[in-house]
Amino acid sequence: MKYILISLSVFLATISMAQQSGTWNGKKSAVVLTYDDAIDVHLDHAIPALDSLGLKATFYLSVDSPGFSERTDEWTLVAKHGHELGNHTMYHPCAGNKPDRDWVRTEYDLATYSLDRIQKEILATNFVLQEIDGKKERTFAYPCGEYMVGDTSYIPLVEKNFVSARGVVARMLTKSNLDFYNVNSYTVHGQSGEELINLVKQAVEHGRLLVFMFHGIGGGHSIDVDLEAHSALLHYLKVHEQEIWIAPMVEVATYLRK
Repeated sequence: MKYILISLSVFLATISMAQQSGTWNGKKSAVVLTYDDAIDVHLDHAIPALDSLGLKATFYLSVDSPGFSERTDEWTLVAKHGHELGNHTMYHPCAGNKPDRDWVRTEYDLATYSLDRIQKEILATNFVLQEIDGKKERTFAYPCGEYMVGDTSYIPLVEKNFVSARGVVARMLTKSNLDFYNVNSYTVHGQSGEELINLVKQAVEHGRLLVFMFHGIGGGHSIDVDLEAHSALLHYLKVHEQEIWIAPMVEVATYLRK
């Protein structure tokens, strides 16, 4: 009886590991690298680092940003290199009625928006991005992680137009606790390369999906990580890509939704 119980335990553990591995496209875990706001340093620092290692990421673009509107030809090449151009709205509206939101411009205060306005700006951004990359399917990221217009959520609008959407709450995910329209992510701000790598190790150990959210890369934004830490993370992922699925958000979400 003892032998039978031990054998059953080993058998169940093997099944669990196989299911866990199968969830992430045959790998032990999945990592998605996302970059917000169409900042110049994404083109100057992040893209060269990613391309040098053959890694693919998602760039959430606010198309009114000078980092996008003044460099559209370069973003066209980014898409051709296999990266996702994600929708981060036209003007990046955030609620200006929250603490420390003096930087929110009155005309782009989400607290004063209507559902019709946010929908038009999101769809207009989709049109611009499709003109650049030719794609009809992509993912969305809520500016400031916020999705309320007054007392109404605009998540239903997002559900109609995107494969998935990224949020801002820091949590690693299993398939069972994954909300496709509010995917959790870890904000990268000042962490060392070792700290970022340790998060990846935890994801691999527990068979989780880990999404990183970057802004500044070696400058360019108040939310920033230095070039050395960013490089250390990318090189670690490359070395361990046999056990980690590294792909843009749209690819991961499409696979998991099948």
